[in-house]
Amino acid sequence: MEFQNTAQFAAQLDAQDPLNSFREQFLIPKHNGNDAIYLCGNSLGLQPKTTQQYIGDKLNEWHHLAVEGWFQGDSPWLDYHKQLLPALADIVGAKPAEVTVMNSLTINLHLLMVSFYQPKNGRYKILMEGGAFPSDQYAVESQVRFHGFDPADAIIEVFPRNGESTLRTQDILDVIQANANEVALVLFSGINYYTGQFFDLKAIAQAAHEAGAIVGFDLAHAAGNVPLQLHDWEADFACWCSYKYMNSGPGGVSGVFVHERHHQNKELNRFAGWWGYRNDTRFKMAPGFEPEAGAEGWQVSTSPVLLMAAHKASLDVFEKAGGVNALYSKAKTLTGYLEYLISQVNQKIDYELFKIITPTDVCQRGSQLSLICKHNGRAIFDYLVKQGVIGDWREPDVIRLSPVPLYNTFADVYIAASHLADAAKAITA
Repeated sequence: MEFQNTAQFAAQLDAQDPLNSFREQFLIPKHNGNDAIYLCGNSLGLQPKTTQQYIGDKLNEWHHLAVEGWFQGDSPWLDYHKQLLPALADIVGAKPAEVTVMNSLTINLHLLMVSFYQPKNGRYKILMEGGAFPSDQYAVESQVRFHGFDPADAIIEVFPRNGESTLRTQDILDVIQANANEVALVLFSGINYYTGQFFDLKAIAQAAHEAGAIVGFDLAHAAGNVPLQLHDWEADFACWCSYKYMNSGPGGVSGVFVHERHHQNKELNRFAGWWGYRNDTRFKMAPGFEPEAGAEGWQVSTSPVLLMAAHKASLDVFEKAGGVNALYSKAKTLTGYLEYLISQVNQKIDYELFKIITPTDVCQRGSQLSLICKHNGRAIFDYLVKQGVIGDWREPDVIRLSPVPLYNTFADVYIAASHLADAAKAITA
């Protein structure tokens, strides 16, 4: 598509967009009485208008049924989480039995590493991308220390080449192969939070298994953003949060994936809890843990029903929109238009003030673009905020902008880029 830098062209794209009506299903923050330009779905998705109703229904059941809400009513709480699994399985490319919802992201990462990081016979190292989100770094450091290893020795980080911002897939595969005799776990993000790079998870999973290692993914910035095929890629495990692209509220409930080939493996360690016990005999309160079949057997604590209600409100919108593939189709054009407009800003000032470090290949990114501001970055970001453009600042010099296909328009992108141009002129003059 040949883009144009005009408001009329943006309006034309919106008129042709089959997903344009879904914006009306979300609550948009206001700025000076008008809709803000919200480009921060990579950090916190917007609230679906149905969220209050879904949570209100559960509060109403609590009111009228009290403890009997676990077993009575139109949607008993005991099995409420099961209503979320088909839509969630579709989003991450899994079978419903391979996914469940529980806890928060880093808690789930720890619980899954209890099962899938089992150093032995000289295999003790964990391989991950350099510059992973700090929670992942801290979790991995503490896990290797728990097993008695020095993180400086037991953690292998793969960094971009000198002068480059993103990783080359072949470099990742080469490092896996070079450490094939020592690596126990390959743990990668689906999308790097800082650069927005979408990694080739299929190739990483294949290389990890060929090296004799387990492979797991943190999909915090990928789930609900890009198409995933965890089952077919044969990932061993994965986890994600639901409050970014899945719009399930701040601190929303997390999800996990465990490939079906591990469901009957009694050799795997796990930290057990009553909620993961087999459903048919759970209330017999018998000693000795017997896990429920599938990913549900990794559950530990009682389902947070109110959080799950918020999650379901968003998942229902995903289903109505046609799923992740339909959203990704729009995202490629929406993000591509933003990329084009940023290039127009640079051309207008005859200087690459804004360097996009997210890959230009649409197959290596989702809805996020990360911009290095070569001068006055923080002042430019603050200018955008004052104009009602809500993005995300990352030290020392990066602005992250994420137009989300469910609720952002091409007009949003055009207006944001116009303010970016004004900021460049006003602040760098």
